[in-house]
Amino acid sequence: MEILSSTQGLLFTLLLKVGVAASIAALLARWAVFRRVLYTEVRDSDQKVKLLLFLTPVLAISVLLRLVGTPYQFADLMTEGSFLLGLLGGLVVGPLGGSIVSLPAFFHHEWLSTPVAAIAGLMGGLIRQAIPNKEDIWNFGPFTFLNLPRWLARMMRGSELGWEVLPLAGCVALEVGRLLLGHAVRLSWLFFIDAHNWWSVLLLMLATVMAVAVPIKIWNNTRIEMNLEQHQQLLLKARMDALSSQINPHFLFNTLNTVASLIRYDPDQARVVVLKLGNILRRLLRKHETFVALQEELNFIDDYLDIEVARFGRDNLQIFKHVDQKTLEAFVPSMLLQPIVENSLKHGLAAKLEGGQITIRTALSDGRLIIEVEDNGAGIPEERMPQVYVDGIGISNVQERLRVLYGNDFRLQISSRKGAGTLIRIEVPELVSEMPGASAN
Repeated sequence: MEILSSTQGLLFTLLLKVGVAASIAALLARWAVFRRVLYTEVRDSDQKVKLLLFLTPVLAISVLLRLVGTPYQFADLMTEGSFLLGLLGGLVVGPLGGSIVSLPAFFHHEWLSTPVAAIAGLMGGLIRQAIPNKEDIWNFGPFTFLNLPRWLARMMRGSELGWEVLPLAGCVALEVGRLLLGHAVRLSWLFFIDAHNWWSVLLLMLATVMAVAVPIKIWNNTRIEMNLEQHQQLLLKARMDALSSQINPHFLFNTLNTVASLIRYDPDQARVVVLKLGNILRRLLRKHETFVALQEELNFIDDYLDIEVARFGRDNLQIFKHVDQKTLEAFVPSMLLQPIVENSLKHGLAAKLEGGQITIRTALSDGRLIIEVEDNGAGIPEERMPQVYVDGIGISNVQERLRVLYGNDFRLQISSRKGAGTLIRIEVPELVSEMPGASAN
């Protein structure tokens, strides 16, 4: 191979290399099939084959371009692409894809190209296997190395590790290994860009990191867009469910009966109930919302529960709220609490003749918003608890919307004792700035 010695030429080549990686990533992200493969974190055999079919041809072409001549050395992404295949596809896709990508170089008598590419793919697959939550892979970015001091401090304190450091270490190890191997064997056996001083080595390592991290960031943005689209669909379905089942004709019928009864002996209270029912219907029928302030969500629940108190009577249903004022500006998914409160009334307190209580609590803790809804109703039998997350329409809908919106960064826990009541606890990141799709009256 011809060794690049010019400092200017080295920097120019590395910049072009990162540009090629970003261009390939952006081009592939335009394909709907490829986006679906990226969106599915646990991939079956068909999706792994699709991943290979999308990535290996363009990576093999990048090797062919480099073989055309010295001016196109920047195009070669064999090692970085093989590592990326392993990081996204696993222990089989990585080595297999790397071997396929390296074939043009191998047939050009670069005998070590296939073993190096296969090892790079294997290393990516091992790193993927080592990371417990695969979503953490998408946290790897071009400037992850800037977090190294903070990561080291966290490690010394015994805190949870930042798993995105593993791909960073893998990229650095690959580039250092390629340099050492390239100097140890005949130059024609393996292509590598040489470095003659320490800062050139740093530039090479940075370029390798960027060539892997930039595509991940581009594709992660695509995944986030797909998450938001799916959340919009789920939210629309939730709104339709609220109109057709949760705020259902039976609820309206009972409310109107309550109003008819109140008109005879308490017209003022009847007027209040009608106004609150109007607030509920107005909220459900107005423009589609993704997020609302917790204050607005609690106001909606107040209207809903005030109607239920009017129906059951204040002695039969009591509402308690312990709300931290600091939480009121935090944003939460629209229609988050109503299905949970409705479940407490319908399944927990419906059979209780007197003394029914619902308690709503909110708090902030370490940048997390905590919401609890507790009742003193019938409770859930222990044998039914695993099915609540699946069979319960309201709970399953809330959990799925939280999963789509927050990924794995949320908790929904249900604790219950038969005859003693049920506690539902939601924990999500605190969002205090205006969110896309947030309520705007």
